[in-house]
Amino acid sequence: MRFGLLGTGPWAATAHGPALVAHPDADLVGVWGRRPEAAASLAETLGTRAYADADELFADVDAVAIALPPHIQAPLAVRAARAGCHLLLDKPVATTVEAAREVAEAAERAGVASVVFFTLRFAAESAAWVEDQAAVEGWFTARADWLGSVFSSGDSPFADSPWRRDKGALWDVGPHALSVLLPILGDVTDLTAAPGPGDTVHLVLRHAGGASSTAALSLTTPAPGSGVTVELRGTAGVSTLPDRTEGVIAAFRNAVDALAEAARTGKAHPCDARFGLRVTELLASAESA
Repeated sequence: MRFGLLGTGPWAATAHGPALVAHPDADLVGVWGRRPEAAASLAETLGTRAYADADELFADVDAVAIALPPHIQAPLAVRAARAGCHLLLDKPVATTVEAAREVAEAAERAGVASVVFFTLRFAAESAAWVEDQAAVEGWFTARADWLGSVFSSGDSPFADSPWRRDKGALWDVGPHALSVLLPILGDVTDLTAAPGPGDTVHLVLRHAGGASSTAALSLTTPAPGSGVTVELRGTAGVSTLPDRTEGVIAAFRNAVDALAEAARTGKAHPCDARFGLRVTELLASAESA
């Protein structure tokens, strides 16, 4: 599958780009970015060419991988879908429900496949755990803590991201929590939210299956107290999300495989743009609360 890469920031340079170059069945045709000089530099590093025009890149590829801020990603994804490109999106798909819906509907109208890269849904151990727990009945409650120190540690390459500083943990790590809770416990039927220190947000969720869950989300946690935990409790006992042993590049390669499979079979992936829209709806609801 011929890919175009949209974006030149840290995530494009450390995850999307290297994973596409290393994938045996992906051909990285070119890179487009909002800053031509950055696109040229990243393209040289990845051994491909820079495109000055995104639509020209769309015409030369089968799919696009997008590593851009969500408010930039959404309209470009719509354009790419209309050009017939399959979509490998990042989370969140957009920061408004309207924009996320436009992406999902554009992909459906164009008949292109879509996958949203929720990291833990494509990392081997965590993906298997989610699938296994979704088959277990009797979950009573769950908690998902995504407590990062992006804004407090002083050494994160993502700390200077304007959209993260504007939208905070709710929109950056909230999608990860929801991407794990929803397939196990069912869709959210009721949601409440409350702020904590810094950009911290606490969510309380009621799920269609009858269980409840909580999520604590932060990018301003003191580094010694940071970490990710997902814990389920029910009639089967207690189950905890396993630690990841593989890096993000391996997970992204699995997402490439998932997109190729969805394109080949025409069967929607569970983490497609429609699921990305649902996550956006819940984040927008929490933000309003």
